[in-house]
Amino acid sequence: MNLWEILALVSILGAGAVVVWDRWRLRQTLRRMDAMLERAIRGDFTEDTFDETLLSSVETKLAHYLTASAVSARNLQAEKDAINTLIADISHQTKTPIANLLLYAQLLSEQDLPQDSRRCAAALEQQAEKLRFLVESLVKMSRLETGILEMHPKLSPLQPILEDAVSQVTPKAEAKGIALTMEPTGEVALCDPKWTAEALYNLLDNAVKYTPAGGKVAVRSKSYDFFCRIDVADTGTGIPEGEQAKIFQRFYRADSAYQEEGVGIGLYLSRQIAAGQGGYLKVSSAPGKGSTFSLFLPRR
Repeated sequence: MNLWEILALVSILGAGAVVVWDRWRLRQTLRRMDAMLERAIRGDFTEDTFDETLLSSVETKLAHYLTASAVSARNLQAEKDAINTLIADISHQTKTPIANLLLYAQLLSEQDLPQDSRRCAAALEQQAEKLRFLVESLVKMSRLETGILEMHPKLSPLQPILEDAVSQVTPKAEAKGIALTMEPTGEVALCDPKWTAEALYNLLDNAVKYTPAGGKVAVRSKSYDFFCRIDVADTGTGIPEGEQAKIFQRFYRADSAYQEEGVGIGLYLSRQIAAGQGGYLKVSSAPGKGSTFSLFLPRR
């Protein structure tokens, strides 16, 4: 073997040794980072190396990040606790005055009053009822947004949920001469029955509100592989395409809706309830052709 062959062999062996060493260092670095992340997940991460290496710098930054995250989590929890206390105070402090307003308004309406006074008593009762609804809706909305009020989805038959929501809105539909129908169903969905009924009531209440006298509102359901769909279809005024994404925002009211009572919370709450259960809410509508709101709920 001549000198050049020996030098070539040495070069190859040296290069191989460098590659092996580099891979060994990479594996050691990855193992150390894996251990760092594992300790971070467990919540017992601490810096254990202080030198000028890049890995030590990463370890320091990770420690700083986790510390900042812990502080942010504590601050967020403190804010949630403060909001929870505030909501509880508002709910408690307004419940009695509103109940008294309603009581005295009803007592006034039962008295032998002049016609003008009767109209004033009826208006007082109506406004007190609107105030009660607004406060209750704001409390629900705040609790849902802050995660204070949790949902508990479970496999539930849809028929009782639909019946509950329909029964609540039936008096309004009858008073307005609207035909309210519901197709029986044997479907089962993964949902919180109480909150799902609340979401459906909001959809039905909107449908009755924006459907002219003599119109129709229908409730039906359909099953897919992963979702159940509940449709609330009406023959109302319909919604322009440009407004369909906006109607799910808090307090949004279309220009055509200002003559109707409401504060623009119902659809927002329904969407929040759907999302909180792993579902979603969509609308299909056109002006003059009515609207169909579809609530999708997971089946498993």
